[in-house]
Amino acid sequence: MTNSSSERPGEFELIAKLFAPLSAKTPGAYGLTDDAATIRLPTGEELVVTADLLSAGVHFRTDDPPKRIAQKALRVNLSDLAAKGAKPFGYTLSLALPSDWTMPCLESFSSGLREDQERYSVGLVGGDTTSTNGPLTIAITAFGSVPEGTMIRRNGAKPGDVVFVSGTIGDAGGGLAALNGEMSSLADQHHAALVGRYQLPVPRVQLGVSLRGVATAALDVSDGLMADLGHIAETSGVKVSVDASRVPLSDALNAAAVPLLAAVTAGDDYEIAFTVPSSKRGDIVRIAAQSGVTVTEIGRVEAGSGTVLLDSSGREIPLSKAGYRHF
Repeated sequence: MTNSSSERPGEFELIAKLFAPLSAKTPGAYGLTDDAATIRLPTGEELVVTADLLSAGVHFRTDDPPKRIAQKALRVNLSDLAAKGAKPFGYTLSLALPSDWTMPCLESFSSGLREDQERYSVGLVGGDTTSTNGPLTIAITAFGSVPEGTMIRRNGAKPGDVVFVSGTIGDAGGGLAALNGEMSSLADQHHAALVGRYQLPVPRVQLGVSLRGVATAALDVSDGLMADLGHIAETSGVKVSVDASRVPLSDALNAAAVPLLAAVTAGDDYEIAFTVPSSKRGDIVRIAAQSGVTVTEIGRVEAGSGTVLLDSSGREIPLSKAGYRHF
C-alpha cells in the first residue's frame, strides 16, 4: 500500500479532494461542509439502517486492492439492506487510516466507491477520518427505505415454510483459501472466480426488494449459511432443516474440491437466505427470473429449535462449528 512519494494530505483537504465529490448528488449531504446531514423520506416510507465495521486482517487482507476493499465495505452493507427488502440510497463512511495509506491508495479507494455509487444508486452522506497506529478500519452505516411495515425481519419463519438461498455457497471461503496459497493447482479461471467472490461480493438488491410481502424471514449470509439460518431459527422459534445435497455450489468450488461442511460454514458469501410459505414457490421462481439471480430451495422450517444439516437418508450431519465467530 505504501507510496512514500505521495504523502497523505490533512483531514480537510483529504475530505475536499476525495470524499466531498462523492456526496455531490446526495440530497441533504451539503457537500460534506456541515457536521450533519438531513434525510427526507417520501410519505409512507420507513428508514432502514444498518452498520458494519471492517478491519484489515479480519474482514479483508492487508494486500487486497484498495479499490476492492472500498467496494466490499460498501457492498456488505448494501447486502444487509437487500436482505431486509430495502432500497438503498445513502451511507456514511468513517476511516481509521494507518500511515502507509497514502494518496495513491486513497484515490483508488475513492474510485471504487464512486463506481459502486453509480452501480447501486447510492451517495455519500457524511462520515469521519482519523489516523491510527493499528490496521485500516472502515465503518459504514447504510440507509435504505421500504414502504411502512414491509421490512423483512428474521423472526417470521413458520413451520411449513420452505428455505431458499440465492446464488452459490462457500465461494468466498474458497477465495480466501486461494489467496492464502491453499489451492495452487486450481485452474486460473476458477482461482479468479473464487477470489472475486471473496473480494467483491454482489449484494442482491433487486431480489431483496422483490421479496417484500413474500418472504416470511430473511438475512444475508455473512457468517456462514448454517450459522445465519440459526439466527432465523432462534428469533422465529422454529427448527430449520437443510438438505445437504441441495446446497448450491459453484463449478469453481467443486473444481477446488472444497468439502461441503466447509462451504456451509464459511463466511462472506453475502447471498440472501430466506423462508417462504410452500404455497409461494411459484412466486419465487418468477421473482428469481425477474431479478436475474438463481435461487435454490434447500430445506424446510419445522416445529422445534436450532438448525440441522441432513444427508440424503435424512440423518443429521454433525458440524464442529456453524460458522464464523467474531469473538
